[in-house]
Amino acid sequence: MTIFTRNALIALAITIVIVGTVIYAVAYLDHKRVVELNAIEDQLATDTLSIETQFALLEEASCESFTNDTVFSTELSKLGDRLAFAEERLGATDPEVLRLKERYTLLQIRDYLLTKKLSEVCKVNPTIALYFYSNAGDCTDCDRAGYALSYMRQTYPKLRVYSFDYNLDLAALKTFIAVEKVESRFPAFVIQGKNLYGFTDLETLEKAFPKELFKNASTTGQK
Repeated sequence: MTIFTRNALIALAITIVIVGTVIYAVAYLDHKRVVELNAIEDQLATDTLSIETQFALLEEASCESFTNDTVFSTELSKLGDRLAFAEERLGATDPEVLRLKERYTLLQIRDYLLTKKLSEVCKVNPTIALYFYSNAGDCTDCDRAGYALSYMRQTYPKLRVYSFDYNLDLAALKTFIAVEKVESRFPAFVIQGKNLYGFTDLETLEKAFPKELFKNASTTGQK
């Protein structure tokens, strides 16, 4: 066997090993991704069923049975955090992520309508913020706006925040956008029924909320 032939065989063997390793790695990562997605989906399915059951109970309960924690629970917010994690790990355009986002969006709209109903029937006055963002690359400030709202939601327990992907292909969301008269200018907010567009900083955003929101807040949120 000549040196040339031997070197060629060695090169071929190395190439086969490298290609095999790549194929194995891709298959392993695909399998891991499927397992991860299934785990996230199972958790989200359990969470959504729990929230749907909670909605049914709230719709049948009397106003006297409500407390600030039960009427304005954090369960939907936790579900949104899990979905955001799934979107970050699997990608905003992943078909399963989009399907889960559609389900979460419907839950948000339902919770929003229930909250409005309770505010009328039970004479409560929650502070509500609707937030519309875009993943189409046409919103440079959406990430900062989302972080600011997350901070406010954690700091002021009485604040209800609902986040929506404006471009999500969902008929109910399109109707909701039309009812709220939200334009395709991002980031977009509807705060206490008033439409606002653009984001500069947290302090400016907080000025759009009623002063009552900041009363009895945590030390980090007091003015």
